[in-house]
Amino acid sequence: MQRDQIYSSECDLVEEFRFDHSVAKVFPDMIQRSVPGYGTVISLVAVVADNYLQNGTRGYDLGASLGASTLAMAATAQQRGCRVVAVDNSTAMVERCRENLANAGRAAAVELCCEDIRDTVVENASFVVMNFTLQFIPVAEREEVLTGIARGMRHGGALMLSEKICFEDPQQQQRMEELHHSFKRANGYSDLEISQKRTALEEVLITETLDQHVERLRRAGFSTVEVLFQALNFVSILAVR
Repeated sequence: MQRDQIYSSECDLVEEFRFDHSVAKVFPDMIQRSVPGYGTVISLVAVVADNYLQNGTRGYDLGASLGASTLAMAATAQQRGCRVVAVDNSTAMVERCRENLANAGRAAAVELCCEDIRDTVVENASFVVMNFTLQFIPVAEREEVLTGIARGMRHGGALMLSEKICFEDPQQQQRMEELHHSFKRANGYSDLEISQKRTALEEVLITETLDQHVERLRRAGFSTVEVLFQALNFVSILAVR
């Protein structure tokens, strides 16, 4: 696993964060060291897939990055005659995802698409994963994306949505931010790296409160919405159609 050192040197101008080749090369290290509970989130994908993937339907990984969630649901999907559709709009991420699927012997069971998830038509789905993806979609377009997912989902199917969240209480927001930064420091990131990445993401990753996510999911057509897992300011939500 290549170590993430993208922001280790001081930059005169920090550019907006992009999922380019430099990020794709270090993404496994970056996300493990940046997102508390990430390993648990991926493990939960396999658990939820086992409970909700219905025979002969489709599973979707929207914002698949390097395919961790795709691979987590692939074994169950193959056993039940399900097709897995993995979608990402970054060419660099899709290239490495294709390699990872091939190395795991799962390439034949997965339809890998390089496109914007806003253009993806979800059909005959019983399980959809969006892990840390919706937060990169403009807020005004998020409900339309979720409504499209709900419309393309079988009755009893589930969406697993993982997001970085914010808090209405300023003190709680500050406390969670400080703890998240401490988490990064404990994983070897310097204050410079933390600061520069925060600047790079400032206009790209827009967080919302848990209540905003829950209310939107209900409006989109999900009958049951509940927290599946939370670690600091990162949460996974289970929404059942």
